[in-house]
Amino acid sequence: MLHSELLAQIPLFDTLAAEDLEALAGRMREVHFKALEKVFDKNDAGSSMYIVLSGAVQIFLPGATPDEQPVILKDARTGEYFGELSLFDDKPRSASVQATVDTTLLELTRVDFSDHLSKSKNAAMTILAEMAERLRETNALLSQRAARDVVKEFDENLTWGQKLADKVAELNGSWAFILFLLAITVLWAGMNRLVPKPFDEYPYQFYNLALAILVALQGPLIVMSQNRQTMKDRATAETDFRVNLKNEVGIETLLREVGAMRAETNKRFEVLERSMRADRVRAEIPIKKPGGPLGPS
Repeated sequence: MLHSELLAQIPLFDTLAAEDLEALAGRMREVHFKALEKVFDKNDAGSSMYIVLSGAVQIFLPGATPDEQPVILKDARTGEYFGELSLFDDKPRSASVQATVDTTLLELTRVDFSDHLSKSKNAAMTILAEMAERLRETNALLSQRAARDVVKEFDENLTWGQKLADKVAELNGSWAFILFLLAITVLWAGMNRLVPKPFDEYPYQFYNLALAILVALQGPLIVMSQNRQTMKDRATAETDFRVNLKNEVGIETLLREVGAMRAETNKRFEVLERSMRADRVRAEIPIKKPGGPLGPS
């Protein structure tokens, strides 16, 4: 696969024109790593992104101590990429990357990326539009109400068939259903023993057929209800994630505001302290009068 085709698979670059992709691909260089060789460590200075041309790498968080097991985040294989945010800032790496087999990576440095953007206005505007779209999606995600009653929304949109399936699944898991079947069985056997002409003599073949049909119908209905419960659980987990994400962003915003307020308060205290110190100095220095150094005796 061509380097430009690999680059086009990255969401950040998939809207670039073909000539921009070719130009950026021409600036990328191949770097080779042996099996178990580190690509970079966590907290290293980030200055480039990588695309896996061949082989595989493992992205992980190293343990706090040498004896602690690392936390595996992802295994990146051919065509996958990592480190793209380092093209825009010089923040430290947030994880470590190690080649699991002999691997060849395509490296695009921030210097080459910035140089191309400075020469191509269309590429710069396309990248900015993509970043703005991501920011807009994030704002839309955070601005909407995160907490909602997913189960209630599901229940309000159920069809009569889905409600029936839920009722059947609920009834099957209760003592009422067991007692009902026992009562029907005893009643059925008693009626066929007491009436002069039994309508279903022992071994009650018609009754067994009815039970088989009942069991055959119960299975799909229970599976339908279980699938819907799985959808409810998935939607609930997504809602929990949105709530946690919004809370995390809100806490970070509060921390920034508290930090800014603390800095402003410290600055005002310093100004007030200097003013009070100046007032004390002026109060300790005697005022010189015309009659003499210290005034008339």
